[in-house]
Amino acid sequence: MTIERPDPPFSADETTMLRSFLDHFRATVRLQASGLTDAQLDQALAPSDLTLGGMLKHLAYVEDWWLSYHLAANEPAPPWDTAPWGDDPDWDWHSAAGQTHAELDGLLAAAIRRSDACLDAALTADPDPGRPVARRRPPEKGETVTIRWVLVHMVEEYARHAGHADLIRQSIDGATDV
Repeated sequence: MTIERPDPPFSADETTMLRSFLDHFRATVRLQASGLTDAQLDQALAPSDLTLGGMLKHLAYVEDWWLSYHLAANEPAPPWDTAPWGDDPDWDWHSAAGQTHAELDGLLAAAIRRSDACLDAALTADPDPGRPVARRRPPEKGETVTIRWVLVHMVEEYARHAGHADLIRQSIDGATDV
């Protein structure tokens, strides 16, 4: 498996810039998990229980939650549709234990493809990133987020976890230049 990490452009329109940074950080996290054994993906950096495997599954969930569920108003896809969230609010993180790298990276790669398709469809229909997502929040829950908010949040989510991935990976095998 070869993962390309694209460099964001220095100059572009807002949506292109946000999507470029999102693609850069998506690849960064996937690269941090590449080349490790399945057992290494289950290793945490004490005192945290975060693992690279859990991170891949969590980010697949985040992709589907914000871009498929909220942006495109699709119903949750497997495995999120039957996940026991009431029993474990961090099920996405914890349920990755014992899954293979191929399964977890495949889950994330598929979620990214679905997310990009949802985003492409939404921006083709109306290129304004300031418009609300399709699944509006009930008035008592506050303001409905915009496509811009979702893109910025996704960049933030990946950038935050890319930092975690750097630390976890270095603790596993000393790699600092992945």
